[in-house]
Amino acid sequence: MNRRQFTKAAVMAPIAITLPADLMPQPQQTPSSQLAQHPPKSAAAYNMHPPINEPAPFAGMLVFERKETDTKLLPFPLGDVQLEAGPLKDARDWNQGYMMRLANDRLLHNFRVNAGLESKAKPLGGWEAPHSELRGHFVGHYLSASAHLYAATGNEAIRLKADELVVGIAECQGSLGNDGYVSAFPTEFFDRLDRREKVWAPFYTLHKIMAGLLDMHVDAGNPQALDVLLKLAGWVDAWTASKPEEHMQDILNTEYGGMNDVLYYLAEVTTDNCWARTGDRFIKKIFFTPLALRQDELKGLHANTHMPQVVGATRRYELSSDARFRDVAEFFWETIAASRTYTTGGSGNTESWLANANHLALEMQASSHHQECCCAYNMMKLARRLYAWTADPRYIDYYERNLFNHRLGAIQPGTGLTTYFLSMSPGAWKTLCTEDETFWCCTGTALEDFARLNDTIYFYSNDDEVYVNLFVASRLNWKQSGFNLSQTTDFPDSDSTLITVEAAPSQAITVNLRVPFWTTPDVSLAINGTQTAVTSSPGSYLSVRRVWKAGDRIEFTTPMRLTSESLRDDPSKQAFLLGPIVLAGQFPRDGIDDSLMHNQGPELQELPPLSVPTLKAKGPDPEAWMRRVPGHGVQFCTIGQPENVTLKPLNQSWDRFAVYWTVI
Repeated sequence: MNRRQFTKAAVMAPIAITLPADLMPQPQQTPSSQLAQHPPKSAAAYNMHPPINEPAPFAGMLVFERKETDTKLLPFPLGDVQLEAGPLKDARDWNQGYMMRLANDRLLHNFRVNAGLESKAKPLGGWEAPHSELRGHFVGHYLSASAHLYAATGNEAIRLKADELVVGIAECQGSLGNDGYVSAFPTEFFDRLDRREKVWAPFYTLHKIMAGLLDMHVDAGNPQALDVLLKLAGWVDAWTASKPEEHMQDILNTEYGGMNDVLYYLAEVTTDNCWARTGDRFIKKIFFTPLALRQDELKGLHANTHMPQVVGATRRYELSSDARFRDVAEFFWETIAASRTYTTGGSGNTESWLANANHLALEMQASSHHQECCCAYNMMKLARRLYAWTADPRYIDYYERNLFNHRLGAIQPGTGLTTYFLSMSPGAWKTLCTEDETFWCCTGTALEDFARLNDTIYFYSNDDEVYVNLFVASRLNWKQSGFNLSQTTDFPDSDSTLITVEAAPSQAITVNLRVPFWTTPDVSLAINGTQTAVTSSPGSYLSVRRVWKAGDRIEFTTPMRLTSESLRDDPSKQAFLLGPIVLAGQFPRDGIDDSLMHNQGPELQELPPLSVPTLKAKGPDPEAWMRRVPGHGVQFCTIGQPENVTLKPLNQSWDRFAVYWTVI
């Protein structure tokens, strides 16, 4: 037996060895004195630890350090995407028509009067009237919309009109003195703000003016706009720098729009960190802190006061890589989208969140003034930025729901006049702004939204991946890669789209086609007429990578199905959709005269109650008791109901309508 065999045998077999007593190991004895000093402890006692003093996420002064983070995707410049005939181009054209009907002298009137300059123009009314403390806000929106519209279309008439406004504002700034201040109201408003006296949101209006000037510089190439803006931003910096932080935090309890966002954007454009540090003074810590801790404490807050602050958080994160701001933005979107959003994509009632999360049925009863349109505008901006970070199609699903239902449903065909609220009350109707006597906040954000409807259809990554996000008739001219395509579709009347390659480079390009969450597993793809296997599931992207050539055709079909969505706190309240398109029951508009058409929202109490029938479900699938009306696009009618109703897209509903039904 060799040593290896012996060792193996020794391990495998028991061995008895007897040692002398003095060599046997002896157990160690613990002195009784030591036992007394270390008595046994309970598990709870062993788990005791010193208290952890965890600072709040935004405790202490903010310190800005530039450390830019890269996004996963990038949007195309507005000029690279052209809208073709369809609902989005129609809306943009109606909006442009309204913008061109507004005279510059009237838009500048309050600026000139405030600067001591002569103005013979007839003043505008509503929120732009000479006595309104918000006067000037709409002019800022107008500049932003003009810049976007010029970038998207190359329309020289709108650029020249906006350039003239910039010249007028610059003249007013020069007349007011050397400190850089310019607005349509005096600095006395800021004195009242400083003393914490009642005043209607002067920084809110200043944000709109500053954003308009910055957009004119970035999108319309106007250098004078940047010069005016830098002087005005210098005034803001000096004013806020003089306030102790505690007092400044109190000032932030008065609505201030997206002052943080525009200052961070200015820091990005100029590469001057000074403006980011000024932007940090507009971080409302009492609002950001619970969001950073993933806590929904939104009940009782005014929705559109706070949404643009979160939009600003996204830009702060991109400039600094400070994860606190990413946490704020991502959780805010998550809690709004998951628990505070109606089927159309909007949020809030009487401009606020009136209830705790997931209590929309309860909140909906409080008033007929649901879903302020500014909220949809800001939440779409937020979703778009979060999408660029992650390429997560959830954000596009949300964006699409808002776009096709809330935004396209808020502009009157032909006139371009727009709504303030989009009511979900049964029997509601859409109220509209006037040509020159309202100028609500939502009138201004609508100008911007409808000027840049082409901004999210496509995104790209590096120089070899394009993402097709929305099914919209359009053309993409990807100058960076030499890849051009056109998209032809009648969506949502059709569930198919045709993408034709018009130019292509010699290297491979990946085309990522969005497979929306609302479709079925029966998605189909054909390339140049040949069917291709589809492995992607709803809520993802289908990627096709190849060397393309001009004339290649991609036929993509995402079947739409009829579904219902209920409110979590009352499942009997249900809405119906075809794919992402919200369907509304149609009722005659009898009794709605002009006096009821131009309030901010529908005043249902001014009319006799409308009888909206209760629906009886015939199983869980609404297709069992609703039928599509042939030859009428997206239109359905109920069958087998005590009182049958016709439903068509909410965005086409301009009489009285019902979105949520009681279903038994």
